[in-house]
Amino acid sequence: MIVLGIETTCDETAAAIVRLAGDGRGEILANEVHSQIKDHAPYGGVVPEVAARAHVEILDGLVKRALNDANLKLSDVDGVAAAAGPGLVGGVLVGLTTAKTLALAAGKPFVAVNHLEAHALTPRLTDGLPFPYLLLLVSGGHTQLLAVRGVGDYKRLGTTIDDAVGEAFDKVAKLLGLPYPGGPAVERAAERGDPERIPLPRPMLGRPKPDFSLSGLKTAVRMEAEKRMPLNGADVADLCASFQAAIVDVLVDRIRFALRAFRDATNEPPRALVVAGGVAANGAIRQALVRLAAEIGLRLVAPPPALCTDNGAMIAWAGIERLALDMKDELDASPRPRWPLDQSSAAAYGGGRLGAKA
Repeated sequence: MIVLGIETTCDETAAAIVRLAGDGRGEILANEVHSQIKDHAPYGGVVPEVAARAHVEILDGLVKRALNDANLKLSDVDGVAAAAGPGLVGGVLVGLTTAKTLALAAGKPFVAVNHLEAHALTPRLTDGLPFPYLLLLVSGGHTQLLAVRGVGDYKRLGTTIDDAVGEAFDKVAKLLGLPYPGGPAVERAAERGDPERIPLPRPMLGRPKPDFSLSGLKTAVRMEAEKRMPLNGADVADLCASFQAAIVDVLVDRIRFALRAFRDATNEPPRALVVAGGVAANGAIRQALVRLAAEIGLRLVAPPPALCTDNGAMIAWAGIERLALDMKDELDASPRPRWPLDQSSAAAYGGGRLGAKA
C-alpha cells in the first residue's frame, strides 16, 4: 500500500509518499517539507492568514516534487490522506481541499486524518511498535498524556489546563527577547546557563491526576526577569536553563503518575513510553526521558526530530493505518479546528490553544 499524505495545519507545508513495508513498518519514499519560519519571524509567531496564503502558493508544487522524488504518478498511489485538524482552519482547508481534489481526480480513497493521531502513530511508522503504549504528546498547541490502545482508540490520561509546553517555550523566548521560533532559541540559550541559579516553581508536581499547568511557571519567569532588569546574557541563559529544567521535572513527574493511570485504562502495562510532537525534538527533554525509561524498565521510543515536527510522512502513515482497517472518509469531510483524540474525555476548558473540546 502506498499513500500520499498532506499536512497544512500550521506553518509547515508538507507532502510525502509512504509505502507499507513487508515488516509492517513504513518506508518513506518522499518527504517534502517547506517551513514558513522566515514568513512569520517578523511577527514573533504564526499569523494564520499568512500561513494559509503560503500553503496555497506552495502545496501544488510540493505534491509534484514528492511524486517525482518517489518516481511515481498520482495513479500509482493507493490513497490520499490529509490532516483535517486540529489546527488553523485556513491552512487545514487548503490541504483538505487539495487532497480531496487529487483523490477525486485519480479515483482513489480519501482519508481525513487527525493531526494528533498522526503524531500518536508515528512510532509504528519508525519502529513497528505494537499497541498499547503511553504517549507524551508535546507541541506548540498540545500537551497530553494518552494511552494509545489502537487505531482510533485513545484514552486521555492528562492534559494541560492552560498553556501547552511549546506555547510556554515560545512565550518565554519572546519575554526574554529571543528570536522566533522560541523553543530552539530557549534550548540553545539554556546550554550556556546554570539551571540552579534561579528558583522556579514546578506546577502540579505530585498531583495524582497527571494534568499540566504552565501559565504560573511562565509568570514566575517574567517576575524573575523583572527583578534583574536590564538583563545581561548570563541572566537570559540562566533563566532559560532554569525554565527548561522546571519543564523537564514537571514532564517526568506527570509521566510517573500517568503510568499508574495507564493500567486502569488498558488492563495491561504499556509496551513503551513514546514522546512525539515538535517539542519532542528538545534534547534536554529527550535525555530526561531516556533516564526515566531506564529507571522504570520501559522502552523509550522517540521518532527522529524530523518526524516529531509537522510533516507529511506521519499523515501518509496514519492514512495507511486507517485504510488497512477500511476506515475511509467521504469527500464531504469537514475541517475540524478542534478535534480531541479522546472523544469521551471531559472538556478541558483553557487546555492549550487546540487541545480542548469545542
